[in-house]
Amino acid sequence: MDRLSILGGQPLKGEVSISGAKNAALPLLTLALLTREPMMFSNVPDLNDITTMLGLLAQMGVKVERSGDTVRLDGGCIDNPVAPYELVKTMRASILVLGPLLARCGETRVSLPGGCAIGARPVDQHIKGLQAMGAEISVEQGYVHARCARLKGARLFTDMVTVTGTENLMMAACLAEGETVIENAAREPEVVDLANCLIAMGAGISGAGTDVIRIQGVARLRGARYRIMPDRIETGTYLCAAAATGGAIRLTGTSSGYLDVVVDKLTEAGCDIAVEPDAIRLAAPARLKSVSVRTEPYPAFPTDMQAQFMAINAVADDTAVIRETIFENRFMHAVELIRLGADIKIDGNTAFVKGVAKLDGAAVMATDLRASAGLVIAGLAAQGETLVDRIYHLDRGYEKLEQKLSALGARVRRVK
Repeated sequence: MDRLSILGGQPLKGEVSISGAKNAALPLLTLALLTREPMMFSNVPDLNDITTMLGLLAQMGVKVERSGDTVRLDGGCIDNPVAPYELVKTMRASILVLGPLLARCGETRVSLPGGCAIGARPVDQHIKGLQAMGAEISVEQGYVHARCARLKGARLFTDMVTVTGTENLMMAACLAEGETVIENAAREPEVVDLANCLIAMGAGISGAGTDVIRIQGVARLRGARYRIMPDRIETGTYLCAAAATGGAIRLTGTSSGYLDVVVDKLTEAGCDIAVEPDAIRLAAPARLKSVSVRTEPYPAFPTDMQAQFMAINAVADDTAVIRETIFENRFMHAVELIRLGADIKIDGNTAFVKGVAKLDGAAVMATDLRASAGLVIAGLAAQGETLVDRIYHLDRGYEKLEQKLSALGARVRRVK
């Protein structure tokens, strides 16, 4: 199993390009299941989760061609509408094939997904919504078995804000009969990106980006060419890495429009941030100020940036309070940060982080994707060597991490 060796204490300086968004690409790729015509996607990141999704689509009958950051998908013949456990056990986003397969094929079996150990992320909202649209669904031997001759439009209300639930129901509704209204819908930019591509395919969608989305079902969808949005979490992660190390960087191919609250918090911490049409600059102060955060659904502070801000608060001046309201088990990185010398106290869903003068390198273990990013940031700021174990989590969500960090002057290498 690979590890990451980081010799910290070096300010990040220079320029790197941000990749396409993993959390936008995964649902977008499943659109190949909704049309018999080819789909062409550009700005597709090279990540393990993307490879898993393409493998999953291929075993269903989708023809997959990949060249650089471009992927061509041809779902003209879906002859195996099954998502087996062997392929989906490492990735929760695999549940995104449920809605498209049911809408296109009328019947599907999808394994309950696996993924990061950051708390319960049940699929009951997906199932409840599809049942309201007329699907017969049972859960047998770890598989969701769904069937319906044709879904019918319905008024759907999710009990909780769920991004993948909103995306799954929106995709299914595009081929349903009549109008579907999703209330309490997720408002994330990735949901808007998916809606924009569906509209390019001929879907009738309005309200994406608000908490009420309306979908007018159509008989068929056409193919399309689409460029995937930049990864806002990767963008935020590199900004935090530069902030924690006292660096100055420029990130290209991205936008602050998806990151208003993160930019505001980094500015509050004392960073000087300049926004360009297609880039962001950050210059960090000699010493950061602590900033308190509370995670909530978009457009509030994202849970996927919580670990990174815990890392920068560990080396900031004063004490920060971090409240996690999305997932009940997302402070596992705190114990590992303490191994580096961080002063952190946990009380339920609240972490109290008192900044220290310096962190010291140590061996730490990643527990999930964003926790891994937090540990990397702490390692970059620490004195001496930090060894991050179980970095397969990082490979799921950060393209060419070592190369990009090295381009910014970090002393990072992968240890086989």
